[in-house]
Amino acid sequence: MSNYENARIALISGANRGIGAEIARNLRSHGYCVSLGARDVSMLEKVHGKPDSTMHFGRFDAFDKESAKEWVASAVNHFGRIDALVNNAGNGNQVSLMDDDEEALDELLTVNVKAPLRLTRLCIPHLAKTGHGRIINIVSLSGKRVRNEFVGYNLSKFAAMGLTHTTRHATWDQGIRTTAICPGFVHTDMSAYTSKVTPEEMTQPETIAHLVRTAIELPNNAAMAEMLVNCRLEDML
Repeated sequence: MSNYENARIALISGANRGIGAEIARNLRSHGYCVSLGARDVSMLEKVHGKPDSTMHFGRFDAFDKESAKEWVASAVNHFGRIDALVNNAGNGNQVSLMDDDEEALDELLTVNVKAPLRLTRLCIPHLAKTGHGRIINIVSLSGKRVRNEFVGYNLSKFAAMGLTHTTRHATWDQGIRTTAICPGFVHTDMSAYTSKVTPEEMTQPETIAHLVRTAIELPNNAAMAEMLVNCRLEDML
């Protein structure tokens, strides 16, 4: 194991595309070491190149509890510690209010709520050891207000906000700071369904990655519980 004393170590789920891939690129370009999680590890290599001493890959499947345990353990074995967890992996199934699709609803809750909770529990002991641990949850404005009938996505994101604030409350005295980053439309595959905003008008993944790094690097006495990110005007009260 190499000496990573001067570099922060960040775990990022769903790092094979979209926002997660940009977070990985941004952090690496600023001297971070990263452990990247995805269901298909081969996709990580296609996007980011081969792993090395500063970039570690792990299989992470939200539907496989053991994969989370194995990924976190492997990352700690590789780097020796964890400074930040970025819960980015998400599911965008469109389950409307009157849809009777329990399977799609269960998938939303598993990926958007239960899997981040699982990773949070696994990482907290390691984050606490640093005295400045960070947990960044990529949530959504759909966890702050409702503007459509996609009840499954909306309730999963409100639950993710509940996870964020519970974690923030429970781990504050351990030096861990938890932040929810809540964007509206971001120019990724998940927003491709809409014509309300053009891709150019949407928030760009690179911008979200910049905000993630900002949240990680803020000192313990200047923590931000939520970052609400608009690409179009709306009241956020």
